[in-house]
Amino acid sequence: MAQTILQAIEGDTVLVAEAGTGTGKTLAYLVPALLAGGKVIVTTGTKTLQDQLYDRDLPAVRAALASGAVPALLKGRANYVCLHRLERALGEARLASREEAQQLRRIERFAAVTTSGDRADLPDVPDDAPVWQHATSTRENCLGQECPRYKDCFVMKARRSALAADVVVINHHLFFADVVLRDEGVAELLPSCNTLIFDEAHQLPDTARLFFGESVSTGRLIDLSRDARLELRAAGGAALEFDAVAGRLEKASRDLRLAVDAEGARLGWAQAAARAQFGGALAALAAALAAFADALGAQAERAEGLASCSRRAQEAQATLSRLVAAEGTEQVRWVEVFGHALQLHLTPLSSAELFRRQVEEQPRAWIFTSATLSVGEDFSHFKGELGLEQAAARAWPSPFDFEHQALLYVPRDMPADPNDPAFTEAVVEAALPVLHASHGRAFLLFTTLRALRRARELLRERIDYPLLVQGEGSRSALLARFRELGNAVLLGSASFWEGVDVRGEALSVVVIDKLPFAPPDDPVLAARIEALRAKGGNPFTEFQLPQAILQLKQGAGRLIRDDTDRGVLMLCDPRLYSRPYGRLVRASLPPMKQTRELAAVREFFARIGA
Repeated sequence: MAQTILQAIEGDTVLVAEAGTGTGKTLAYLVPALLAGGKVIVTTGTKTLQDQLYDRDLPAVRAALASGAVPALLKGRANYVCLHRLERALGEARLASREEAQQLRRIERFAAVTTSGDRADLPDVPDDAPVWQHATSTRENCLGQECPRYKDCFVMKARRSALAADVVVINHHLFFADVVLRDEGVAELLPSCNTLIFDEAHQLPDTARLFFGESVSTGRLIDLSRDARLELRAAGGAALEFDAVAGRLEKASRDLRLAVDAEGARLGWAQAAARAQFGGALAALAAALAAFADALGAQAERAEGLASCSRRAQEAQATLSRLVAAEGTEQVRWVEVFGHALQLHLTPLSSAELFRRQVEEQPRAWIFTSATLSVGEDFSHFKGELGLEQAAARAWPSPFDFEHQALLYVPRDMPADPNDPAFTEAVVEAALPVLHASHGRAFLLFTTLRALRRARELLRERIDYPLLVQGEGSRSALLARFRELGNAVLLGSASFWEGVDVRGEALSVVVIDKLPFAPPDDPVLAARIEALRAKGGNPFTEFQLPQAILQLKQGAGRLIRDDTDRGVLMLCDPRLYSRPYGRLVRASLPPMKQTRELAAVREFFARIGA
């Protein structure tokens, strides 16, 4: 794999490289990248993987090669303490609770001693703590060179380090934010970059669609209104007229959220518009935003902070206008509903053409790697999603001995329809004897939160092993507890299907309730299905099935993480044998022995001494 990547780097070509668990793909791309020289950008799926790559993998390779390549870590601006906003928050005392005030003081002490300003280096304040919005900046509210603390800015220090470095580690969100917005510092890096490596590349199509689209958030508009009021007071006083206009924007934002009686939902535009109050609330928001932008424009010259707010208001107004007027079959309008906010989206159905343009405009080596890029041995789905149809593609299987290390168990007598209301009960009943044979030590992964909650109710009284449930603690805390206990049963949904690494006997069973087909009522998926059908395609075989197989491979990949691991992968979906496509699904999984008999599972655990 390293030799193939080196050839791609030396030839400035595009390579799609799948490598099974345990192959050592990080080494396989870092070694040739450092040996080839030139400037290298490595982008990963998450900030956690980004930190792991920078703190562990890259130093090990540099030491092994005695390489003098200078590394740098670059994250989006919201990951760094903003000294200006921190000072302003400390002086305003407008925090929601005493706990937030204490957290802000911790951030103040951290900012005085840190060299990076990276919030990941301050574990005393949770990453999702609301107080961070007072101590970090966004693209919209950053003052840039007009900021009084610009010389000391942690974001600018990180960008300068990245410009001077030979190997820069970023993440996918940062890459696309910059490609689209030309804002996060990567634009300055790309012209001199010889090699661009995307790890966890299976995440790219969804991330690309997110960033190539447009959105307006009621929460962001409320933040903008509050920021503008603060900037106006800091510039020498507020006007009652402006306070009234800002108040109307906040009220209109809240009214639009209240017009949609749902929470944690993704709705098509027509579904949202069917709500009696939606159309009027949307028109009222557009009018309030227009009035706010006009009033703010009249104040913009008083201070750079007000000018920044004015630009944000004009951008939001323009985006909302485009979104309301949008038509055509190449994009979809939809609404995402949260607890206290609502987001309006305009998303392209395909990012292939937009992404292909990026690749063709930047002649260099483009390397895409992950453990899950092919369906069977076919890469056409992934390559088509990103417009990489002409790219070379290779796969290297895992070195693990799956035939002896693992067993695939598909239980008999499950309800024929996985959407049967009794299906989750059947999953739990089938899993119980397996959990007893393995003495716990299991992940139970579900495709919906409803199924997860039902399984928790059913299992709570029926197992003697510690039961850990997603949502009852952070993911990292649950995983640490799972490893520490050694015999726990963990129930998880989407966030536990990938990026989770538990080695050793603590994890000996992975149960997956059913094939992870995306819900057909998801507005983006529904629009993509309709567009494929209109072009004479087969949405199921061309899109829905490949997507489900790639997601299933991620979930199955949690089981065997080391050459000494042993375990059972239990897939409860009867369609693996009852439908013709089940053969393709099974062929896409690692080459483990297959059984439909519980006795074989018990025999497996007896043989490995569980």
